[in-house]
Amino acid sequence: MIDTYVALDLETTGLNPSRDRILEIGAVKIVEGEEREVLSTLVNPGREVTPRIQELTGITSEMASTGMEYQAAVKRLVEFCEDLPIMGHNILFDYSFVKRAAVNYGLSFEKEGVDTLKIARKLLPDLEHRSLEYLCAYYEIPQKQHHRAEEDARSAKCLYERLHREFPQSPPELFQPAPLIYQAKRQSPITPAQKGYLNDLLKYHKIEIPVQVDSLMKNEASRMIDRIILEHGRILH
Repeated sequence: MIDTYVALDLETTGLNPSRDRILEIGAVKIVEGEEREVLSTLVNPGREVTPRIQELTGITSEMASTGMEYQAAVKRLVEFCEDLPIMGHNILFDYSFVKRAAVNYGLSFEKEGVDTLKIARKLLPDLEHRSLEYLCAYYEIPQKQHHRAEEDARSAKCLYERLHREFPQSPPELFQPAPLIYQAKRQSPITPAQKGYLNDLLKYHKIEIPVQVDSLMKNEASRMIDRIILEHGRILH
């Protein structure tokens, strides 16, 4: 078991790091077993929060719009994690979102991680479920808010420690960090030409979209332009 790491959890606008965005960051820095520093912030994803995500997290579009600017939030998280391993429940999911955003902004985020979901699958194969919420209930780990980043990061830390106590004879490597692998190519931001044409299309066809045009990547803008033209037609002069 390690005693120095960053417990990390993210809330996101969806499940695909190539299309969706970070909505909330919860990171708890543990040094020699003690909590030293916390990074907890909403992040403005530049788009509407769907009803499903609002229901799951309690985070509304209005709340998200007050969050930290996206690039600044990603940079702050990368700096916060320093060269420490990260730990969380299904940590590759969270890592993939941070890695994707970091690559887009020219930042490095190569990490080793500990996954409490992987540990639970190995040590508790007969449980009906192995979600963080279920496991916390199973071990009577208090949770004030489900699906909020800081709370879930702390819950994963408590679960990690509890599993280690519960299974002292388990293979030591199960509780050690392993390299996290997620391949991400840099996505270019929307070009000025795309931005101008997309805004013209939206104005011409009187369309409102649930994203901020400035927040789109080049490939996202291209797909949106193609979809609008397919559904509504080109601008006729």
